[in-house]
Amino acid sequence: MDAKPVWAIGLMTGTALDGQIDIAAVRTDGERIDALGPYALSPYPAAVQALLPQAVAAARAWNFTGPEPAIFAEAEAALTRAQAEAVRAFMGLHGLAAADVAAVGFHGQTMLHRAPQPGRPGDTRQLGDGALMAGIVGVPVVFDFRTADVRAGGQGAPLAASYHAALLRRAGLGPEAAVLNLGGVANVTWCGGGDELVAFDTGPANGPLNDWMTEHGAGAMDVDGAAARRGRVDETRLARLLDHPYLAAPYPKSLDRYDFTAAMAEGLTLDDGAATLTAFTAAAVGRGLDLLPRRPDRLVLCGGGRRNPALVSAIAERAGVTAVMAEDAGWRGDAVEAECFAFLAVRRLRGLPISFPTTTGVPQSMAGGQVAMP
Repeated sequence: MDAKPVWAIGLMTGTALDGQIDIAAVRTDGERIDALGPYALSPYPAAVQALLPQAVAAARAWNFTGPEPAIFAEAEAALTRAQAEAVRAFMGLHGLAAADVAAVGFHGQTMLHRAPQPGRPGDTRQLGDGALMAGIVGVPVVFDFRTADVRAGGQGAPLAASYHAALLRRAGLGPEAAVLNLGGVANVTWCGGGDELVAFDTGPANGPLNDWMTEHGAGAMDVDGAAARRGRVDETRLARLLDHPYLAAPYPKSLDRYDFTAAMAEGLTLDDGAATLTAFTAAAVGRGLDLLPRRPDRLVLCGGGRRNPALVSAIAERAGVTAVMAEDAGWRGDAVEAECFAFLAVRRLRGLPISFPTTTGVPQSMAGGQVAMP
């Protein structure tokens, strides 16, 4: 059935904890992208920004064992109110009334994500109170996108595959190309002919490198890849890191932000550590591409990591591909994740699946997310 395209607003706050709320509007029927609307970055209030790392630290100590940390309730209410107010301001600025918006796709803030292992089910926890947001914004809110997939035996990630596929189709790109998102973790999406869709996490992206820079008092990230460019890759260590069993494991597979850490560079100088972590991310992408049904020769890069020229050139060299910026494909590289959750919200309203056996490993394609009405 052909559905009429509707406007939806998507929200994303990544595991990099950069203090920004990504907000994007998309007009879509949940299958095709009819139009890309406004996009904005809205900073969290300072109090919320200070609270989130504390909540993540508590989550890592908790590790799905025993009662949830008390800080979760406080952080959930605070971040929901902050994101809801950001959406209200965004709608006001761009002349969007509540009646104009079919849904808000509210990903929430990931506290902890654990992929299933043999004999141990996966688990995932995002903070985000959909009912509270729906009450503030006055628009239906789709939230908690990952839990149903995990409860059904899936990985709960990555979820962007159906949106990446729509972007690839819109750009006229086929199986010779794939999408690589470089957030805290790196994930790839590849589409074959017809309905063939594959997506998985290839390894870390900005996470370990950001932590390495922070630990050395050198800022929150390797700006412009300057440290990596000054440093030398420890090739012996890199070869050892590339023996990690995750890299050779078949998809579907997913990672938590802290499955690969800055400890991989322990004992190296600041610059050599940055160079080695950057090279590892790039080489891990190459290992991931080797697993695809057809190895793409072009990667369209989105996410914050595409702004790091040392990482981009390392991907081209060590993964053996042409790396293309999202903008060169006509996309908005910073907005893709937020756009994705607007798209997934419309899919949820239409009952279309958001996860698939070849993306999250769920036994059968399934719709996910809960809906809160205003």
